[in-house]
Amino acid sequence: MKKNENYNWYLIRIQRKTGKAVEKYDMLHEGDRVLCGLSGGKDSLVMLHSLYHISRSFPYKFGIEAVYVDVENIEYHADIEFLSEFCKSINVPFHVVKAHVNFETDKRKQPCFLCSWNRRKSMFSLARELRCNKIAFGHHKDDIVETLLLNMTFQGSISTMPPKLNLFNGEMQIIRPLALVTDEETKRYAEICNFRLEVKKCPYDRETKRKSMRDLLENLEKLYPKAKNNIYNSLSNIQEEYLPES
Repeated sequence: MKKNENYNWYLIRIQRKTGKAVEKYDMLHEGDRVLCGLSGGKDSLVMLHSLYHISRSFPYKFGIEAVYVDVENIEYHADIEFLSEFCKSINVPFHVVKAHVNFETDKRKQPCFLCSWNRRKSMFSLARELRCNKIAFGHHKDDIVETLLLNMTFQGSISTMPPKLNLFNGEMQIIRPLALVTDEETKRYAEICNFRLEVKKCPYDRETKRKSMRDLLENLEKLYPKAKNNIYNSLSNIQEEYLPES
């Protein structure tokens, strides 16, 4: 088998994992319209690319559009021209919306939270305008496990990013098609496709707590290679009779 055939097979394997997540968590149905959030990072590019390819083979049809939210008063800006060309190459309509975050509105909240919330508000507005009932984010399995560990450690709650989340009484849903795909797999996928990746320059992007959870997860996998998968699987294997009463 030729080298490029090995590469193609790897892409197909990750696309199948994306399709498996879509089916397992009942993310998409006939006639759905999906608005994919693009940041310029590897995860969102892999998510959109995979979702586009599985849309061509799924038994039901769904539409895909993409958006980049440009927060005007933050230094970090993606290469919009590249994102536009990327979307054009896979025949996905691309949109850019502007947002402005007032960090003085609630000083109790972290800047990252305020920025994320405002970007999502902009996406919700565009989704309604485009009649999209699903919003897709590029969070993968590592993000889900790290968020679980973060919430357990710093909030004392067992919660994380769900693969599918209903919003506005079911009017809209957030979906995460890469829920079964690992960070390492998205890195490899992006390398094979030669995606031009953005280097983050956001002044608020320190991620100290998440980095600590990433290191913790890495150490757990050194103790037991299946630790990440088992932690992820534990979210759907909660044995309440062996837990303290609330």
